[in-house]
Amino acid sequence: MTSDTEHQNSDRSAEVPAETSAKAADGGGGLWGGGMPRWLPRAMVLAFVLLGLFQLADWAFRQLIDLFVMLLVAFFLSLALEPAVDRMAARGVRRGVGTFLVFVAVAVAVLGFLAALGTLLVDQVAKIAGDLPHLVDNLITWFNGTFHQDVSLGELQKKLLKDSGTIEGYAQQAADNVWGLSSTVIGGLFQAFTVGLFTFYFTAEGPRVRRTVCSLLPPAKQGEVLRAWEIALAKTGGYLYSRALLAVVSAAGHWVMFALLDLPYAAALAIWVGVMSQFVPTIGTYLAGALPVLVALTVEPVDALWVLVFTVVYQQVENYLLHPRITARTVDVHPAVAFGAVIAGAALLGAVGALIAIPAAATLQGFVGTYVRRYEVATDPRIDRGEQRRARRELRREAARRLRRMVGGGSDEAG
Repeated sequence: MTSDTEHQNSDRSAEVPAETSAKAADGGGGLWGGGMPRWLPRAMVLAFVLLGLFQLADWAFRQLIDLFVMLLVAFFLSLALEPAVDRMAARGVRRGVGTFLVFVAVAVAVLGFLAALGTLLVDQVAKIAGDLPHLVDNLITWFNGTFHQDVSLGELQKKLLKDSGTIEGYAQQAADNVWGLSSTVIGGLFQAFTVGLFTFYFTAEGPRVRRTVCSLLPPAKQGEVLRAWEIALAKTGGYLYSRALLAVVSAAGHWVMFALLDLPYAAALAIWVGVMSQFVPTIGTYLAGALPVLVALTVEPVDALWVLVFTVVYQQVENYLLHPRITARTVDVHPAVAFGAVIAGAALLGAVGALIAIPAAATLQGFVGTYVRRYEVATDPRIDRGEQRRARRELRREAARRLRRMVGGGSDEAG
Protein backbone atom coordinates (compact mmCIF):
# COMPACT_ATOMS: atom_id res chain seq x y z
CA MET A 1 0.00 0.00 0.00
CA THR A 2 2.73 2.40 1.00
CA SER A 3 4.89 1.48 -1.95
CA ASP A 4 2.01 2.23 -4.38
CA THR A 5 1.50 5.72 -2.87
CA GLU A 6 5.19 6.55 -3.11
CA HIS A 7 5.23 5.39 -6.72
CA GLN A 8 2.31 7.70 -7.62
CA ASN A 9 3.94 10.71 -5.91
CA SER A 10 7.17 10.06 -7.79
CA ASP A 11 5.27 9.94 -11.07
CA ARG A 12 3.55 13.30 -10.31
CA SER A 13 6.85 14.94 -9.36
CA ALA A 14 8.30 13.74 -12.60
CA GLU A 15 5.35 15.22 -14.57
CA VAL A 16 5.61 18.71 -12.99
CA PRO A 17 8.98 19.70 -14.53
CA ALA A 18 7.78 18.45 -17.90
CA GLU A 19 4.64 20.63 -17.71
CA THR A 20 6.67 23.60 -16.47
CA SER A 21 9.13 23.27 -19.31
CA ALA A 22 6.27 23.05 -21.79
CA LYS A 23 4.69 26.25 -20.41
CA ALA A 24 8.05 27.98 -20.46
CA ALA A 25 8.50 26.93 -24.07
CA ASP A 26 5.09 28.45 -24.90
CA GLY A 27 5.98 31.71 -23.10
CA GLY A 28 3.31 31.35 -20.44
CA GLY A 29 5.36 30.47 -17.41
CA GLY A 30 6.23 33.38 -15.08
CA LEU A 31 7.02 36.97 -16.05
CA TRP A 32 10.59 36.49 -17.32
CA GLY A 33 11.23 32.89 -16.20
CA GLY A 34 10.88 31.03 -19.46
CA GLY A 35 11.66 33.75 -22.05
CA MET A 36 10.17 36.99 -23.50
CA PRO A 37 6.36 37.14 -23.87
CA ARG A 38 4.99 37.38 -27.37
CA TRP A 39 3.32 40.78 -26.82
CA LEU A 40 6.43 42.52 -25.49
CA PRO A 41 8.26 43.12 -28.81
CA ARG A 42 5.13 44.55 -30.40
CA ALA A 43 4.51 46.77 -27.35
CA MET A 44 8.08 48.07 -27.48
CA VAL A 45 7.82 48.81 -31.20
CA LEU A 46 4.47 50.58 -30.65
CA ALA A 47 5.96 52.62 -27.79
CA PHE A 48 8.92 53.70 -29.95
CA VAL A 49 6.58 54.59 -32.81
CA LEU A 50 4.35 56.68 -30.52
CA LEU A 51 7.41 58.40 -29.04
CA GLY A 52 8.69 59.19 -32.53
CA LEU A 53 5.31 60.57 -33.57
CA PHE A 54 5.19 62.72 -30.45
CA GLN A 55 8.67 64.08 -31.13
CA LEU A 56 7.72 64.78 -34.75
CA ALA A 57 4.50 66.55 -33.70
CA ASP A 58 6.38 68.60 -31.09
CA TRP A 59 9.01 69.63 -33.67
CA ALA A 60 6.34 70.54 -36.22
CA PHE A 61 4.41 72.58 -33.64
CA ARG A 62 7.53 74.51 -32.65
CA GLN A 63 8.30 75.23 -36.29
CA LEU A 64 4.74 76.39 -36.99
CA ILE A 65 4.09 78.34 -33.77
CA ASP A 66 4.72 81.66 -35.55
CA LEU A 67 2.18 80.73 -38.22
CA PHE A 68 -0.40 79.80 -35.57
CA VAL A 69 0.13 83.13 -33.80
CA MET A 70 -0.27 85.03 -37.08
CA LEU A 71 -3.47 83.11 -37.82
CA LEU A 72 -4.80 83.96 -34.37
CA VAL A 73 -4.03 87.67 -34.84
CA ALA A 74 -5.59 87.61 -38.31
CA PHE A 75 -8.72 85.96 -36.91
CA PHE A 76 -9.22 88.66 -34.26
CA LEU A 77 -8.54 91.41 -36.79
CA SER A 78 -11.11 89.90 -39.13
CA LEU A 79 -13.63 89.83 -36.29
CA ALA A 80 -13.03 93.56 -35.83
CA LEU A 81 -13.29 94.43 -39.52
CA GLU A 82 -16.14 92.15 -40.57
CA PRO A 83 -19.02 94.25 -39.13
CA ALA A 84 -18.04 97.17 -41.37
CA VAL A 85 -17.78 94.85 -44.37
CA ASP A 86 -21.18 93.34 -43.52
CA ARG A 87 -22.79 96.81 -43.52
CA MET A 88 -21.29 97.55 -46.92
CA ALA A 89 -22.35 94.14 -48.25
CA ALA A 90 -25.93 94.82 -47.06
CA ARG A 91 -25.93 97.92 -49.27
CA GLY A 92 -24.95 95.95 -52.35
CA VAL A 93 -21.14 96.26 -52.24
CA ARG A 94 -19.25 93.07 -52.99
CA ARG A 95 -17.44 91.67 -49.97
CA GLY A 96 -14.06 91.73 -51.69
CA VAL A 97 -14.43 95.40 -52.66
CA GLY A 98 -15.77 96.29 -49.23
CA THR A 99 -12.88 94.54 -47.51
CA PHE A 100 -10.41 96.37 -49.75
CA LEU A 101 -11.99 99.75 -48.88
CA VAL A 102 -11.86 98.97 -45.16
CA PHE A 103 -8.22 97.93 -45.48
CA VAL A 104 -7.42 101.19 -47.29
CA ALA A 105 -9.10 103.23 -44.54
CA VAL A 106 -7.20 101.37 -41.81
CA ALA A 107 -3.91 101.70 -43.71
CA VAL A 108 -4.41 105.45 -44.17
CA ALA A 109 -5.12 105.84 -40.44
CA VAL A 110 -2.04 103.81 -39.44
CA LEU A 111 0.24 105.58 -41.91
CA GLY A 112 -1.07 108.97 -40.78
CA PHE A 113 -0.31 108.09 -37.17
CA LEU A 114 3.19 106.88 -38.03
CA ALA A 115 3.86 109.93 -40.19
CA ALA A 116 2.77 112.33 -37.45
CA LEU A 117 4.81 110.46 -34.87
CA GLY A 118 7.83 110.29 -37.19
CA THR A 119 7.68 114.02 -37.88
CA LEU A 120 7.54 114.74 -34.17
CA LEU A 121 10.42 112.36 -33.46
CA VAL A 122 12.65 113.74 -36.23
CA ASP A 123 12.00 117.33 -35.13
CA GLN A 124 12.82 116.57 -31.50
CA VAL A 125 16.00 114.69 -32.44
CA ALA A 126 17.13 117.57 -34.67
CA LYS A 127 16.40 120.05 -31.90
CA ILE A 128 18.39 118.02 -29.39
CA ALA A 129 21.28 117.72 -31.86
CA GLY A 130 21.26 121.47 -32.41
CA ASP A 131 21.21 122.20 -28.69
CA LEU A 132 23.79 119.53 -27.87
CA PRO A 133 26.84 121.86 -27.61
CA HIS A 134 24.93 124.19 -25.31
CA LEU A 135 23.73 121.22 -23.23
CA VAL A 136 27.31 119.89 -22.97
CA ASP A 137 28.61 123.27 -21.80
CA ASN A 138 25.88 123.47 -19.17
CA LEU A 139 26.65 119.92 -18.03
CA ILE A 140 30.37 120.65 -17.69
CA THR A 141 29.64 123.85 -15.76
CA TRP A 142 27.31 121.98 -13.40
CA PHE A 143 29.83 119.16 -12.93
CA ASN A 144 32.69 121.56 -12.12
CA GLY A 145 30.61 123.59 -9.71
CA THR A 146 29.12 120.57 -7.92
CA PHE A 147 32.25 118.40 -7.59
CA HIS A 148 34.83 121.23 -7.54
CA GLN A 149 36.62 120.03 -10.66
CA ASP A 150 38.21 121.84 -13.59
CA VAL A 151 37.09 119.82 -16.59
CA SER A 152 37.05 121.51 -19.96
CA LEU A 153 35.58 120.62 -23.32
CA GLY A 154 39.05 120.37 -24.85
CA GLU A 155 40.08 117.68 -22.34
CA LEU A 156 36.99 115.67 -23.16
CA GLN A 157 37.79 115.89 -26.87
CA LYS A 158 41.38 114.71 -26.27
CA LYS A 159 40.14 111.73 -24.26
CA LEU A 160 37.67 110.86 -26.99
CA LEU A 161 40.41 111.01 -29.63
CA LYS A 162 42.73 108.99 -27.38
CA ASP A 163 40.12 106.25 -27.06
CA SER A 164 39.39 106.20 -30.78
CA GLY A 165 39.94 102.42 -30.88
CA THR A 166 37.19 101.90 -28.33
CA ILE A 167 34.93 104.24 -30.25
CA GLU A 168 35.68 102.33 -33.42
CA GLY A 169 34.72 99.10 -31.68
CA TYR A 170 31.46 100.67 -30.53
CA ALA A 171 30.83 101.85 -34.09
CA GLN A 172 31.45 98.36 -35.45
CA GLN A 173 29.10 96.90 -32.87
CA ALA A 174 26.49 99.50 -33.74
CA ALA A 175 26.86 98.62 -37.43
CA ASP A 176 26.31 94.96 -36.62
CA ASN A 177 23.27 95.88 -34.58
CA VAL A 178 21.95 97.94 -37.46
CA TRP A 179 22.34 94.95 -39.79
CA GLY A 180 20.49 92.75 -37.29
CA LEU A 181 17.84 95.43 -36.91
CA SER A 182 17.41 95.58 -40.67
CA SER A 183 16.83 91.84 -40.87
CA THR A 184 14.37 92.11 -37.99
CA VAL A 185 12.49 94.88 -39.77
CA ILE A 186 12.32 92.83 -42.97
CA GLY A 187 11.03 89.83 -41.01
CA GLY A 188 8.47 92.03 -39.30
CA LEU A 189 7.26 93.40 -42.61
CA PHE A 190 6.88 89.87 -43.96
CA GLN A 191 4.89 88.85 -40.89
CA ALA A 192 2.70 91.95 -41.23
CA PHE A 193 2.07 91.08 -44.88
CA THR A 194 1.16 87.50 -43.91
CA VAL A 195 -1.23 88.69 -41.18
CA GLY A 196 -2.79 91.17 -43.60
CA LEU A 197 -3.27 88.50 -46.26
CA PHE A 198 -5.00 86.08 -43.87
CA THR A 199 -7.06 88.92 -42.39
CA PHE A 200 -8.25 89.90 -45.87
CA TYR A 201 -9.20 86.29 -46.60
CA PHE A 202 -11.00 85.75 -43.27
CA THR A 203 -12.91 89.03 -43.69
CA ALA A 204 -13.83 88.82 -47.36
CA GLU A 205 -14.68 85.12 -47.20
CA GLY A 206 -16.30 85.18 -43.75
CA PRO A 207 -19.54 83.40 -44.75
CA ARG A 208 -17.63 80.79 -46.76
CA VAL A 209 -15.23 80.15 -43.86
CA ARG A 210 -18.12 79.63 -41.45
CA ARG A 211 -19.86 77.35 -43.94
CA THR A 212 -16.66 75.30 -44.33
CA VAL A 213 -16.26 74.93 -40.59
CA CYS A 214 -19.90 73.95 -40.10
CA SER A 215 -19.69 71.37 -42.89
CA LEU A 216 -17.28 69.40 -40.69
CA LEU A 217 -19.80 69.19 -37.83
CA PRO A 218 -23.12 67.38 -37.41
CA PRO A 219 -26.27 69.51 -37.84
CA ALA A 220 -26.94 69.50 -34.08
CA LYS A 221 -23.61 71.27 -33.41
CA GLN A 222 -23.66 73.74 -36.27
CA GLY A 223 -26.08 76.12 -34.59
CA GLU A 224 -23.98 76.31 -31.43
CA VAL A 225 -20.81 77.00 -33.43
CA LEU A 226 -22.50 79.79 -35.40
CA ARG A 227 -23.89 81.26 -32.19
CA ALA A 228 -20.45 81.25 -30.57
CA TRP A 229 -18.96 82.80 -33.69
CA GLU A 230 -21.59 85.55 -33.63
CA ILE A 231 -20.79 86.32 -29.99
CA ALA A 232 -17.08 86.58 -30.77
CA LEU A 233 -17.85 88.82 -33.74
CA ALA A 234 -20.08 91.16 -31.75
CA LYS A 235 -17.87 91.39 -28.66
CA THR A 236 -14.54 91.81 -30.44
CA GLY A 237 -15.82 94.29 -33.00
CA GLY A 238 -17.76 96.22 -30.38
CA TYR A 239 -14.79 96.45 -28.05
CA LEU A 240 -12.40 97.68 -30.75
CA TYR A 241 -14.91 100.18 -32.14
CA SER A 242 -15.55 101.57 -28.66
CA ARG A 243 -11.80 101.98 -28.12
CA ALA A 244 -11.49 103.72 -31.48
CA LEU A 245 -14.27 106.16 -30.53
CA LEU A 246 -12.63 106.84 -27.17
CA ALA A 247 -9.31 107.40 -28.97
CA VAL A 248 -10.93 110.01 -31.26
CA VAL A 249 -12.53 111.84 -28.32
CA SER A 250 -9.27 111.74 -26.35
CA ALA A 251 -7.24 113.03 -29.29
CA ALA A 252 -9.69 115.90 -29.88
CA GLY A 253 -9.71 116.95 -26.23
CA HIS A 254 -5.93 116.86 -25.88
CA TRP A 255 -5.46 118.69 -29.18
CA VAL A 256 -7.55 121.60 -27.90
CA MET A 257 -5.48 121.73 -24.70
CA PHE A 258 -2.13 121.48 -26.49
CA ALA A 259 -3.19 124.16 -28.99
CA LEU A 260 -4.15 126.53 -26.15
CA LEU A 261 -0.72 125.96 -24.59
CA ASP A 262 0.87 126.53 -28.02
CA LEU A 263 2.85 123.28 -27.87
CA PRO A 264 4.74 122.30 -31.02
CA TYR A 265 3.08 119.57 -33.08
CA ALA A 266 -0.09 119.71 -31.00
CA ALA A 267 -2.03 117.50 -33.45
CA ALA A 268 0.68 114.81 -33.52
CA LEU A 269 0.90 114.76 -29.73
CA ALA A 270 -2.90 114.53 -29.44
CA ILE A 271 -3.02 111.58 -31.86
CA TRP A 272 -0.24 109.91 -29.87
CA VAL A 273 -2.20 110.32 -26.63
CA GLY A 274 -5.45 109.05 -28.14
CA VAL A 275 -3.97 105.94 -29.75
CA MET A 276 -1.56 104.93 -26.98
CA SER A 277 -4.01 105.45 -24.13
CA GLN A 278 -6.71 103.31 -25.76
CA PHE A 279 -4.92 100.56 -27.68
CA VAL A 280 -1.85 99.82 -25.54
CA PRO A 281 -2.99 97.87 -22.48
CA THR A 282 -1.98 98.63 -18.90
CA ILE A 283 0.91 101.05 -19.54
CA GLY A 284 -0.64 102.91 -22.46
CA THR A 285 -1.96 105.77 -20.30
CA TYR A 286 1.47 106.46 -18.81
CA LEU A 287 3.21 106.30 -22.20
CA ALA A 288 0.57 108.58 -23.68
CA GLY A 289 1.06 111.30 -21.07
CA ALA A 290 4.85 111.06 -20.79
CA LEU A 291 5.68 112.32 -24.30
CA PRO A 292 3.60 115.54 -24.16
CA VAL A 293 5.05 116.32 -20.74
CA LEU A 294 8.61 115.90 -22.04
CA VAL A 295 7.89 118.07 -25.08
CA ALA A 296 6.34 120.74 -22.86
CA LEU A 297 9.45 120.71 -20.67
CA THR A 298 11.54 121.77 -23.66
CA VAL A 299 9.24 124.77 -24.18
CA GLU A 300 8.16 125.90 -20.71
CA PRO A 301 8.23 123.90 -17.44
CA VAL A 302 4.93 125.43 -16.35
CA ASP A 303 3.28 124.08 -19.51
CA ALA A 304 4.47 120.59 -18.55
CA LEU A 305 2.64 120.95 -15.23
CA TRP A 306 -0.55 122.04 -17.02
CA VAL A 307 -0.28 119.11 -19.43
CA LEU A 308 0.11 116.68 -16.54
CA VAL A 309 -2.87 118.13 -14.67
CA PHE A 310 -5.09 118.05 -17.77
CA THR A 311 -4.09 114.45 -18.59
CA VAL A 312 -4.94 113.26 -15.07
CA VAL A 313 -8.26 115.14 -15.00
CA TYR A 314 -9.25 113.90 -18.45
CA GLN A 315 -8.42 110.31 -17.47
CA GLN A 316 -10.83 110.56 -14.54
CA VAL A 317 -13.56 112.06 -16.76
CA GLU A 318 -13.04 109.26 -19.28
CA ASN A 319 -13.09 106.50 -16.65
CA TYR A 320 -16.23 107.66 -14.87
CA LEU A 321 -18.23 109.45 -17.59
CA LEU A 322 -17.23 108.61 -21.17
CA HIS A 323 -16.10 105.00 -20.86
CA PRO A 324 -19.28 103.65 -19.17
CA ARG A 325 -21.56 105.42 -21.64
CA ILE A 326 -19.69 104.31 -24.76
CA THR A 327 -18.98 100.73 -23.73
CA ALA A 328 -22.51 100.20 -22.38
CA ARG A 329 -23.68 99.60 -25.97
CA THR A 330 -20.75 97.38 -26.95
CA VAL A 331 -18.94 95.47 -24.24
CA ASP A 332 -17.57 96.39 -20.84
CA VAL A 333 -14.53 94.59 -19.44
CA HIS A 334 -13.77 95.06 -15.76
CA PRO A 335 -10.35 96.69 -15.18
CA ALA A 336 -9.20 93.78 -13.01
CA VAL A 337 -10.22 91.28 -15.71
CA ALA A 338 -8.46 93.36 -18.37
CA PHE A 339 -5.28 93.59 -16.30
CA GLY A 340 -5.24 89.85 -15.61
CA ALA A 341 -5.94 89.09 -19.27
CA VAL A 342 -3.01 91.26 -20.36
CA ILE A 343 -0.64 89.50 -17.95
CA ALA A 344 -1.83 86.07 -19.10
CA GLY A 345 -1.61 87.03 -22.78
CA ALA A 346 1.89 88.44 -22.39
CA ALA A 347 3.03 85.31 -20.55
CA LEU A 348 1.65 83.06 -23.32
CA LEU A 349 2.37 84.98 -26.52
CA GLY A 350 4.44 88.00 -25.55
CA ALA A 351 3.54 91.40 -27.00
CA VAL A 352 1.04 89.89 -29.44
CA GLY A 353 -0.76 88.14 -26.59
CA ALA A 354 -0.91 91.39 -24.63
CA LEU A 355 -2.51 93.18 -27.59
CA ILE A 356 -5.19 90.58 -28.26
CA ALA A 357 -5.76 89.67 -24.61
CA ILE A 358 -8.53 92.18 -23.93
CA PRO A 359 -10.60 91.32 -27.05
CA ALA A 360 -10.17 87.65 -26.15
CA ALA A 361 -11.30 88.39 -22.58
CA ALA A 362 -14.31 90.29 -23.93
CA THR A 363 -15.22 87.32 -26.12
CA LEU A 364 -14.82 84.89 -23.22
CA GLN A 365 -16.95 87.16 -21.06
CA GLY A 366 -19.62 87.07 -23.76
CA PHE A 367 -19.49 83.26 -23.79
CA VAL A 368 -19.86 83.11 -20.02
CA GLY A 369 -22.76 85.54 -20.06
CA THR A 370 -24.53 83.53 -22.76
CA TYR A 371 -23.91 79.91 -21.83
CA VAL A 372 -23.48 80.01 -18.03
CA ARG A 373 -26.76 80.12 -16.18
CA ARG A 374 -26.98 82.62 -13.31
CA TYR A 375 -29.32 82.57 -10.33
CA GLU A 376 -30.72 85.38 -8.26
CA VAL A 377 -28.98 85.81 -4.92
CA ALA A 378 -31.11 86.61 -1.89
CA THR A 379 -30.24 89.57 0.30
CA ASP A 380 -27.86 88.40 2.99
CA PRO A 381 -25.73 90.55 5.34
CA ARG A 382 -22.87 88.07 4.97
CA ILE A 383 -22.50 89.09 1.31
CA ASP A 384 -22.19 92.84 1.81
CA ARG A 385 -21.65 93.89 5.40
CA GLY A 386 -20.91 97.45 4.30
CA GLU A 387 -24.39 97.74 2.81
CA GLN A 388 -25.95 96.73 6.13
CA ARG A 389 -23.88 99.33 8.01
CA ARG A 390 -24.81 101.93 5.42
CA ALA A 391 -28.51 101.15 5.89
CA ARG A 392 -28.21 101.48 9.68
CA ARG A 393 -26.40 104.80 9.25
CA GLU A 394 -29.19 106.08 6.99
CA LEU A 395 -31.81 105.02 9.53
CA ARG A 396 -29.98 106.90 12.29
CA ARG A 397 -29.69 110.00 10.11
CA GLU A 398 -33.39 109.85 9.25
CA ALA A 399 -34.30 109.48 12.93
CA ALA A 400 -32.08 112.47 13.79
CA ARG A 401 -33.75 114.58 11.10
CA ARG A 402 -37.21 113.68 12.39
CA LEU A 403 -36.16 114.53 15.92
CA ARG A 404 -34.82 117.93 14.83
CA ARG A 405 -38.06 118.66 12.97
CA MET A 406 -40.10 117.69 16.02
CA VAL A 407 -37.98 119.84 18.33
CA GLY A 408 -38.03 122.74 15.89
CA GLY A 409 -41.81 122.49 15.46
CA GLY A 410 -42.37 122.38 19.26
CA SER A 411 -40.23 125.46 19.86
CA ASP A 412 -42.11 127.37 17.16
CA GLU A 413 -45.46 126.53 18.73
CA ALA A 414 -44.18 127.57 22.14
CA GLY A 415 -43.01 130.86 20.73
